[in-house]
Amino acid sequence: MIKVNSVEIMSDFVLLLTFSGGERRCFDMRPYLHYPVFRRLENPGFFSLAHVDYGTVTWPGDIDIAPETLYEYSVPLGTR
Repeated sequence: MIKVNSVEIMSDFVLLLTFSGGERRCFDMRPYLHYPVFRRLENPGFFSLAHVDYGTVTWPGDIDIAPETLYEYSVPLGTR
């Protein structure tokens, strides 16, 4: 099971993620911001409230994204 251990907010709505296996990867949230569930994340201040809860990235208001999605569509650190 893939789990996110930590998240750091980078510029341009990119998340720097550390997964349970120790792998660090970058995930670009920009393609997801047009979906209604993620619209509040267009505000950089709100986006910066990202934190890890239950093995994935979450925001206030019950906004989250599946850890499998984060892993599958992220790129290993250094290849972005």
